[in-house]
Order: sequence, then structure tokens, then C-alpha cells
Amino acid sequence: MSAKFEFIDAQKAQYAIVKMCAWLGVSTSGFYEWRDRPASATARRRERLAALVQWIFDDSDQTYGHRRIHAALVRQGDRCSPELVRAIMCELGLVPCQPRPFRPATTVAGDAAPAPDLIGRDFSADVPGTKLVGDITYIPTWEGWLYLASVIDCCTKECIGYALADHMRAHLVIDALQMAARNHTLADGAIFHSDRGTQGGFNWSSQHLDHGGVGQ
Repeated sequence: MSAKFEFIDAQKAQYAIVKMCAWLGVSTSGFYEWRDRPASATARRRERLAALVQWIFDDSDQTYGHRRIHAALVRQGDRCSPELVRAIMCELGLVPCQPRPFRPATTVAGDAAPAPDLIGRDFSADVPGTKLVGDITYIPTWEGWLYLASVIDCCTKECIGYALADHMRAHLVIDALQMAARNHTLADGAIFHSDRGTQGGFNWSSQHLDHGGVGQ
């Protein structure tokens, strides 16, 4: 019953007390009796809860909202309503911050030495196997980040090569190019274009092919 009264007291600025009592199936007189009890016990409980809320908030590096703090209080045996926790946080001026999720870097910061743009920003091709483009993306898994390098033919828009690894070293891209060279016919002078990624960014020509091998 006290949880319902706490909810009504926390929301009295938003809704009429009489209506909330009717919605929750409690008597208005019971609410006022609860509210007008000697302040000592209620005030001491609220003061204790406020101290716990502040401690849990600080212990979470100021990232917990009222729901998570309420759950933490319940786990340690302190029964109260989520609305009471939210009201206490408002009184204390506690506003949770949300840390930015980790995103692995796939591009180079700063001014790395640029590779020449052999395709001149023209990503169209009339013949398959002449212009290839690629990039690296990351995939979250239960065991950590998995990195996917892909090779796409500008003519057919088909992914003709790919490679997966737990790293973003240059060999990841080389493996994807080797798959493309093994499974598809690449024209003499074919060009592979990538962005300025953590592997330095490069253009590659089929002249670097040596019986299925790829060199940068």
C-alpha cells in the first residue's frame, strides 16, 4: 500500500490526487493519513534512501537512471517504488549520462600520406574485372570484434571476394583480393580502390598479381 501512496505523492504535480487514488484503488483519506503521519519515520526513510540512491548513482559512474537504481535497491532488500527513486533523483539533481558505445576505428586520424586516385572518382565500369572497390567493416560477436573486408566489382556490383579476421592488418584486405583473383577473371591493369583506412589506404593494380597472389 505504501508503494501506491509513494507513487501518488511523486506524481501529484502531474495528476489530481483524487483521480490517482481512484485509479490505484486506494482511498483519498488513506493517502492523506499516510502523508500526514509524523514526519520522523518517513523523513528518516527518505533520507536513508536518498543516501543510497546517491551512492549507487556515483558507483555507476553517474550512468544509472532511476530504473536501474531502483533495481539495485530491490536487490539489496530496500523496497520502494521506481517513482520514489525518480523523485529523489530529481531532488538531488542526479541526471545520468550515457557513455558513447565503443566503435573500432577503421580510418586513419590526421593527415596520412594519400595514395593516388587511379580511378579518378569514377566508380562505373563497362567490363567486369576492371575496377574493384572495397572497404572494411566490423561485426560485434560474443568473443569480440570480427572484421570483414570485401571486394566489389564496379561493373556487376557483385562482391567477388571477402575475408574475415579478428584483426584489421593489411593481410585481411590481401586475403579478400586473393579470393577475388582466384574465383574471377580480372583484366590486365585492373584497379582496386579503397578509402584511406587504418591500413593506409591504397590503390592496387593487377600488375601486382603473381599466380593468384596479391601485393600492395
